Amino acid sequence: MFIQTEATPNPATLKFLPGRTVLESGPADFRSPEDAELSPLAQRLFAIPGVSGVFFGYDFITITKEGDDEDGFDWAHLKPAILGAIMEHFMSGQPVMAAGGELPEDGEEFFEEDDSEIVNTIKELLETRVRPAVAQDGGDITFRGFREGIVYLHMKGACAGCPSSTATLKHGIQNLLRHFIPEVQEVEAV
Repeated sequence: MFIQTEATPNPATLKFLPGRTVLESGPADFRSPEDAELSPLAQRLFAIPGVSGVFFGYDFITITKEGDDEDGFDWAHLKPAILGAIMEHFMSGQPVMAAGGELPEDGEEFFEEDDSEIVNTIKELLETRVRPAVAQDGGDITFRGFREGIVYLHMKGACAGCPSSTATLKHGIQNLLRHFIPEVQEVEAV
């Protein structure tokens, strides 16, 4: 099994491509070992000292490390352990998610009934133009709500805590949505 790695815009996050489907019905974002009880693979990855976040996309795994290189958690030391854990997991035949393991939803979406057409357009633009680009960087962005001209989005994987995420939100996504939907005034992360 050959696993490729790719850098992401977030220096604390690295993208791992195992060359196979990771999660058909994804994505899944685990921010702590306690969140990982639904996934044998996430549990295995959190067992590696220095791993602080695990994100599964359709065909990739994004790992976030804690601290910086001076704390002893540099990619040169973490990467071999992570590659070994991913390889061991897939070779074992265990599922990525435990049987019946359903991830909790991000929370209820919120928007006014009168805005449902605008919200559908926002979701379509996110699905077709934003999410594929963000997945290339090892993350995901999902719609949370729309109120008084403000679109609220949830950033996951490499996007969560990324130094360039504000620029992505404000200059990329906000400009795109404003171009197609004049009612959108601003985009905020939740």
